[in-house]
Amino acid sequence: MSLSTTIKTIQDIMRKDAGVDGDAQRISQLGWMLFLKVLDDREAERELLDDDYKSPIPNRLRWRTWAKDPEGITGEALLDFVNNDLFKTLKELPATGKQARLAVVVRDVFEDAYNYMKSGHLMRQVINKLGEINFNRKADRHQFNDIYEQILADLQGAGNAGEYYTPRAVTQFIVDMVDPKLGETILDPACGTGGFLVCAIEHVRKLYVKSAAHEARLQESVQGLEKKPMPHLLCTTNMILHEIEVPSNIRHANALVRPLRDYGPKDRVDLIITNPPFGGMEEDGVENNFPQTFRTRETADLFLVLLINLLKPQGRAALVLPDGTLFGEGVKTRIKEELLEKCNLHTIVRLPKGVFSPYTGIKTNLLFFDKGSPTKTVWYYEHPYPTGYKSYSKTKPMRIDEFAPEKKWWVKRKETDQAWKVSIEDIKARGYNLDIKNPRAVDDGPGDPDELLKQYREASAEVDKVREKLREELAKATGLGLQR
Repeated sequence: MSLSTTIKTIQDIMRKDAGVDGDAQRISQLGWMLFLKVLDDREAERELLDDDYKSPIPNRLRWRTWAKDPEGITGEALLDFVNNDLFKTLKELPATGKQARLAVVVRDVFEDAYNYMKSGHLMRQVINKLGEINFNRKADRHQFNDIYEQILADLQGAGNAGEYYTPRAVTQFIVDMVDPKLGETILDPACGTGGFLVCAIEHVRKLYVKSAAHEARLQESVQGLEKKPMPHLLCTTNMILHEIEVPSNIRHANALVRPLRDYGPKDRVDLIITNPPFGGMEEDGVENNFPQTFRTRETADLFLVLLINLLKPQGRAALVLPDGTLFGEGVKTRIKEELLEKCNLHTIVRLPKGVFSPYTGIKTNLLFFDKGSPTKTVWYYEHPYPTGYKSYSKTKPMRIDEFAPEKKWWVKRKETDQAWKVSIEDIKARGYNLDIKNPRAVDDGPGDPDELLKQYREASAEVDKVREKLREELAKATGLGLQR
């Protein structure tokens, strides 16, 4: 049976359980199980290489002890073990011995984890299916990387959980352009499920890691913060899956709650790559951690201020930001002025609508800047839809090969139908409005009337279907006949 079929079977089993409600809970449930299975497989490999290795997890709670045997504990006994021993103990795991750092990682993962399943028999079925995967077998691990990407992509359909997933094409393009090097400290202060960090790890390994000493440097150079428990759990598992032995630098924390003045030289990093949450507001008081002139409760704006401060001199950053930051006024203007004075904002890649659909239809931009010298010129590149596309969707996502023209243009820049440059003088004259349209773009007008009419009729028909379905559901719920 293929791994994709195995994961689908697991999700189908979970759908039968009365305690698991919706994609977000299924992914969260699968998350802590995957974490323990992946960790156990990786520990088995470490034990072969190091006779003195001792797991920080008590033996009775290790996956191999209670989960590996397909005929093992099940039913009410399994539920009682998981709820009253496994979770309770791992949430309070003492950080002692040689593996104290790993103990902290396990404790942090389980701090806010929850067992949603109410059937111990269904849980045993899920555990047995997971047991079919060997994460120490390269073929399984490489295949599962793609499946894990799909699990994370499913978050797009899980309500607001979609905010944790950045399309792989976007993360890959950003990492390719900033080119993280061995020895550089790499930070994602809003790391979600770890997409940017995984891309950076793979990039450095492929181009720069040539020895065990190099690998050890890479292991310590990757840092991430994530404030919500489910993506933090998934990110930690993702790091272990990608052979980060002790992902203690992936912290469950809100990067914005520490006062900006408390950050010192030892906190600064060489490279920041991130997609900070946008369109949301921070809780009351968080803005007070920032200087008066930059105080706002809008998350994306606060992260931009944080990034400027966290970079070392000559450090580099790339991030995703919505159009609103580019044209916004007031506090946004002061933040952009700070960015352009302290950093060289050399490139803005303007993405079309739908890249983050269905989580949001907001148009987004990729900003690339270096700290240490003020901006003189900003280059813009307008990323077009592929031929035949009118938007992106779950079945037609953005692909990395679409960025080939940008990559070619990046090295030897010139103005084209997609690329143009704007001087800092022009930007200042516009009141620091960075929402500068392509001067060569052709205004297509409102569109073809026949096509618009066809779209309207299709939308109306869809509305009628939804209305009819809702009417039937209401009739079933109330026991009444259809009222027309």
